[in-house]
Amino acid sequence: MRRAVILLAIFFQACSSPNSTNSDVVFRYNESAGITSLDPAFARNQANIWATNQLFNGLVQMDENLAVQPCVASSWAIKNGGRSYVFQLRKDVLFHKNKCFENQQDRAVTAHDFVYSFERLKSAKLAAPGSWVFQKASKFIAHSDTVLEIKLKEAYPPFLGILSMKYCSVVSEKAIKFYQSNFRNNPVGTGPFYFKLWVENEKLVLRKNPDYFELDSAGKQLPYLKAVAISFIPDKQSAFLEFVKGKLDFMSGLDASYKDEMLTFNGDLQPKYTDKFNLYRQPYLNTEYLAFMMDSTAFAEYNPVQKKKVRQAINYGFDRVKMMRFLRNNIGVPATAGMIPMGMQGFDSTQIKGYHYNPDKAKELLRSAGYFMEANQPEIILQTNASYLDLCEYLQGELASLGLKIKVEVSPPSTLRQAMATSKVQFFRASWIGDYPDAENYLSLFYSKNWAPNGPNYTHFKNARFDSLYERANQTDSLAQRLALYQQMDNLVMEEAPVVPLYYDQVLRFYPKKVKGLGGNAMNLLDLKRVQKTND
Repeated sequence: MRRAVILLAIFFQACSSPNSTNSDVVFRYNESAGITSLDPAFARNQANIWATNQLFNGLVQMDENLAVQPCVASSWAIKNGGRSYVFQLRKDVLFHKNKCFENQQDRAVTAHDFVYSFERLKSAKLAAPGSWVFQKASKFIAHSDTVLEIKLKEAYPPFLGILSMKYCSVVSEKAIKFYQSNFRNNPVGTGPFYFKLWVENEKLVLRKNPDYFELDSAGKQLPYLKAVAISFIPDKQSAFLEFVKGKLDFMSGLDASYKDEMLTFNGDLQPKYTDKFNLYRQPYLNTEYLAFMMDSTAFAEYNPVQKKKVRQAINYGFDRVKMMRFLRNNIGVPATAGMIPMGMQGFDSTQIKGYHYNPDKAKELLRSAGYFMEANQPEIILQTNASYLDLCEYLQGELASLGLKIKVEVSPPSTLRQAMATSKVQFFRASWIGDYPDAENYLSLFYSKNWAPNGPNYTHFKNARFDSLYERANQTDSLAQRLALYQQMDNLVMEEAPVVPLYYDQVLRFYPKKVKGLGGNAMNLLDLKRVQKTND
């Protein structure tokens, strides 16, 4: 540890010059959740994804609008009815300088490196959480150093977007063999920054890659920053105080402990901070919702949510706008237009008929369902975790005015996830964060062949019409046609009401005025290669 501290001191001194300070060249942020691996094959959570995104590249990448853009691949062609993807690779991409390479030629990235990387990701021996991304792939072929072909078992239009995930980053076979299991803490990639030092749970330091291949619009080499320093303060309140004091350059999201300190009820930055910080806000591909178990055979006892009109009444029976203002400081948008979230292609509030607050309609549906006529109405048990208790208690209170008896039960997150996967809960809170930027990701929750525990269909929703539309969409090359099919599916789900959409989440990023170029996209990816820091 003493040696690590000395190295850090030397590093930060080296980043200084007579004409600049450390704050001019080092970008600092905190990762309270910690980082478990710097191997992109294990980039399954946001903390790991953000770090590996600075170190590694893939064939393609997403821009701020979630459009697929070139990265290591300069161009591509989709052939054979969508079952073959042929990529032309750049010739100027190098792995980071590292002792695992015997000579300069070994650092050049070729199609063979991608074949190795993808086969490694798929291998049962590695047991990587990202292995699923190539379930539909049948073969990876390096036709030359610069031509790569990926063959699929069947056409799958979202595949190009999936390739933008960090799981699909290129790694060096020489580096993997050299470091073996220690590659997780000795990463060798091609990204805008290279690995310098990691003292786990203390500090992670990345340095500017002088050989990085991407340029800005003016032809200047990226990245602009000289270094990135990541701290691991577990207490979010302590990290917030570090940010306010100017010791961190970025804060994402808001913890309940300081939510009202930073934002007004309307979701604006508090006046006392407007001269010091910027607030960046945009959609985040996360739909928060409640879900019903639709499989009546899963439970012996009667439950009123088996009736469609009762499920619809619950959807109409609470005010999402008021919920967002008073419980979320307007962080997010009321989910009144289906399951496809705002920010995703396919979202269209004019085409998808969701649910707005209408207590009279809710009461009418309950009467029509015979709910009020049944003696000794059973309680509807809603299960959640502690983080969402306030939302569920709000819903409980709103629905009580309609005569619906809701009992809220709180379980640990892991217990609730297990109960959902094994069909042990009838009404539960859930969320779905997009793994890749295609609305198919959200609609897969309702495809009958994805029934949990073998897939993400936790509601056991089954509808022949929906399945037919889903399968047609996966065989359609035209994006416009796919989006139209997606909207039909979302409307069908809203009509049958196996879920109660609550809100579409948003990305909130706070950063000092001296930081420029810190944008983002609806995947909430942290990309630092175009970020600059200036003097106050």
